[in-house]
Amino acid sequence: MSSSNHFIQSAKAVINAEIEAIQTLKNRIDESFEDACQTILASNGRIVITGMGKSGHISNKIAATFASTGTPSFFVHPSEALHGDLGMITAEDIVIAISNSGTTSELLTLSAIIKRQGTKVIAMTGDENSDLAKLSDVHLNIGVIKEACPLDLAPTSSTTVTLVMGDALAVALLEARDFTPEDFARSHPGGRLGKRLLVHVRDIMHDQPNIPLVSPDTTLKKAIIEMTRKNLGTTLVADKNKRLYGIFTDGDLRRAFESGIDMATTTIGEMASVNCYTTQANDLAVFALNVMQEHQITVLPVIDQDGHAVGILHMHDLLKSGII
Repeated sequence: MSSSNHFIQSAKAVINAEIEAIQTLKNRIDESFEDACQTILASNGRIVITGMGKSGHISNKIAATFASTGTPSFFVHPSEALHGDLGMITAEDIVIAISNSGTTSELLTLSAIIKRQGTKVIAMTGDENSDLAKLSDVHLNIGVIKEACPLDLAPTSSTTVTLVMGDALAVALLEARDFTPEDFARSHPGGRLGKRLLVHVRDIMHDQPNIPLVSPDTTLKKAIIEMTRKNLGTTLVADKNKRLYGIFTDGDLRRAFESGIDMATTTIGEMASVNCYTTQANDLAVFALNVMQEHQITVLPVIDQDGHAVGILHMHDLLKSGII
């Protein structure tokens, strides 16, 4: 029976082999990669990605990544394409054909047929002199010196490198299209990810008349009554025009008690945190969450563009909305 140390050494050897393969790929990125990106950007059609076996599985993932980052794309199985699904591919589309050997017969047949109708082919192969590479309009070299598999048989380093090349294309195209978080949200409306990209502060914040709000000259005693009545563990402090002056939290209250301050005479303006972090109603809630986590706070005043206090966002609101 193999020792646990053997398993650890084997795992590290695989990871090192794949890191080396990716580093080789990085050094191989050249004008061909730019040509592939320009070809895709110039197309009025979709990106059709195809491959057999393990390359097919990787193709499916790359197509999904493209589609979710602003490049319309889908996977077509090459055998299915040759038995009816070829009608899904038009002359305006771009086909990315993936084959480590570059000799997969189904891909060669499919590529030859679609090129006759004017469809451009971008090939990803491990051999720049392969038949598929020569047939393509643009070739991207995804070759590896050796698979991470000790038998040098199971696709391991080669599939990892192919996946990384697909990610590199998707991100380069995303940046070229000025793809925004809002664009990303439109294709990811469901689940936690969709909420993080679609929910704004205004959707979950507490607003008037439900926010605790006092003036700077309010005594601590009266401010505590306001905090208790609104039950948010804090109160905003604002001037007569509701321009935010600061914030006073239950943590500040505990420190006030410990210092022995006279609650009946000390004003909230003397005790409030005046240089507090804020958010705005139109901000994505996830951005407000990042501020809270970075500064280890649980509540944020919400202000408008003129600095007026319009709401409060509490960490509990983010929890209830599913942002966290």
